[in-house]
Amino acid sequence: MIFTRTLLKRHSVLPGFDLALGFALLYLSLIVLIPLSAAFLKTATMTWPAFWEAVTSPRVLASYRLTFGASFAAAMVNAVFGLVVAWVLVRYEFPGRRLVDALVDLPFALPTAVAGIALTAIYSTNGVIGQWFAPWDIKIAFTPLGVFVALTFIGLPFVVRTLQPVLEDLHTELEEAAATLGASRWQTFTRVIFPIITPALLTGFALAFARALGEYGSVIFIAGNMPMVSEITPLLIITKLEQYDYTGATAIAVVMLVISFLLLLLINLLQAWARKRQGG
Repeated sequence: MIFTRTLLKRHSVLPGFDLALGFALLYLSLIVLIPLSAAFLKTATMTWPAFWEAVTSPRVLASYRLTFGASFAAAMVNAVFGLVVAWVLVRYEFPGRRLVDALVDLPFALPTAVAGIALTAIYSTNGVIGQWFAPWDIKIAFTPLGVFVALTFIGLPFVVRTLQPVLEDLHTELEEAAATLGASRWQTFTRVIFPIITPALLTGFALAFARALGEYGSVIFIAGNMPMVSEITPLLIITKLEQYDYTGATAIAVVMLVISFLLLLLINLLQAWARKRQGG
């Protein structure tokens, strides 16, 4: 028995740890570390006053506010309604359930440019949905509200697909036991179910938020791209690259990377705290 285990370990299909680790680090370096380090190295050629001027101009600050604000708001909305969608798909059987489950993945399969054109057509003043808001002088397409709609559209699958496995593993016996002890539905959800799904919910929120920060294709069509109004930061970076302002583009990109990393680090710390509290 021991000989068999040793033989299987030595003749594993996958390479040994050292070789596998080397390939993993090489691949990670080529795909992630080297491109990111190139952005930092290019930015390092700037003087501090030039860097500060590039990343704090009024136009750039306006793009930060729109990008991070709309991304955060969209991720929050997806966290709420993504939980509802995941709960319905897991807990209920109804006609068309498989179709609804497949439609959740539509933002994954749909090219971003196609999604942007479709959203623009739907939410314009003469679109299927936008025409109902026109009498109240509410414009969705070509406004910051349109950016929020697009980011909500592309972020929903991350929350739903993250929560579904957790909800499927959540035994109904826990809810039945809580009901037996006299807990109301709201108490059962807040004290029994929600603490269990909180880490997964935070993970889905983080994924949706990170995806929204870097979204470009589905936003530029519906945003209108008006400087100081509806211009997102990724578009501003592309604009500077087209103007051959490479250092300015990388400077803005570095700020986006640092802020995104800090926010995701905070979310990961919240996840660890939730898991620790749940385990305690």
